Amino acid sequence: MPQRSSVHCRTTSVRAAKQAHARSGLLERANRLLTGLSIVSLVLMVCVTFSGVVMRYVFNAPILGGNEVIQLLAVAVVFLAMPFAAQTEAHIRVDVLDTAIGRFGRYVGDILSRGISVFVLSILIYRIGIKALEAIEFGDTTNMLSIPLWPFYGLIALGMGLSVLQLLVQLLDILRKGLNHHE
Repeated sequence: MPQRSSVHCRTTSVRAAKQAHARSGLLERANRLLTGLSIVSLVLMVCVTFSGVVMRYVFNAPILGGNEVIQLLAVAVVFLAMPFAAQTEAHIRVDVLDTAIGRFGRYVGDILSRGISVFVLSILIYRIGIKALEAIEFGDTTNMLSIPLWPFYGLIALGMGLSVLQLLVQLLDILRKGLNHHE
């Protein structure tokens, strides 16, 4: 009889893991897509920077608006990679007090850090959404090349939005597993 309940628990946990994986599959694919776009943006940024240096110092003809393009690409690099960093927990984590606060302290800290991050990022998404709408309304563009700014505000909101979703998935996972399964 104990063996039977053990098998049932294992089957239930495998089923729950598969369901969680299916739910997070879409989020994972979105993270991979944005990370790929971030990589492309980084490569473009390197190419524009390299071309700008060659044009300026070899041909004495700097690229008009090169800095604007580099700045906008930097926005894309950072905010498109942000959800992947949240997914893989690649952000900076200070564990100086981990031994002092114990497992329960780490559990509460992980819940609080994700909860506060979701709250703050949600406020920033709201504010950047307002800024994007204003940029559309007033036709905000860059100074030299007149590149519209609203798509880049949209990239910021998209990156932060997927990061919030990723943090919520992690928060729910921590709460679902509980203190007994927390490291």
